[in-house]
Amino acid sequence: MTEIEIVRDYRHSPHKVWRAVTDPALIPYWTSTGKGARAVGFEPVAGNQFQFVARPMPGWRGIVDCTVLEVRERELLRYTWVGAEGEEPSYVRYELEPRPEGTRFTYRHTGFTGAGGFVMAKLLGSVRRKMLTTGLPALLAELDDAGALRPDAPLRLHVKP
Repeated sequence: MTEIEIVRDYRHSPHKVWRAVTDPALIPYWTSTGKGARAVGFEPVAGNQFQFVARPMPGWRGIVDCTVLEVRERELLRYTWVGAEGEEPSYVRYELEPRPEGTRFTYRHTGFTGAGGFVMAKLLGSVRRKMLTTGLPALLAELDDAGALRPDAPLRLHVKP
């Protein structure tokens, strides 16, 4: 089985990082570095079913079906990930750990199987690394201490509604 694990330290509070990764209005700013998924119907509540909706590409319908499995506010979010109809789910986990200098964020995506899973993990891993080293830090820099996007933020969303 193949998995993705990315650990990043951010100089922002767990509250701010949690807000950035769980507020449906903010998620598109960092997913696929602002060109990607909107979280449609997302709420950080166990049992909630939602979709990441992005621009379709050849071989992919542009929709990922998800179900929230576990939530501990400002600590943990775990959900399933089904990128194609009939596909077995894989599992995504966000862990936030308070640090003296901010927050350690750990992203894990597990459950990839077979040769196709290996290829998918490599592809998604590359995209996720960019999201967590470019997209999320850019968004965090534009949020106030309460986790709200500043009115004068230069970020522009490149996602079609």
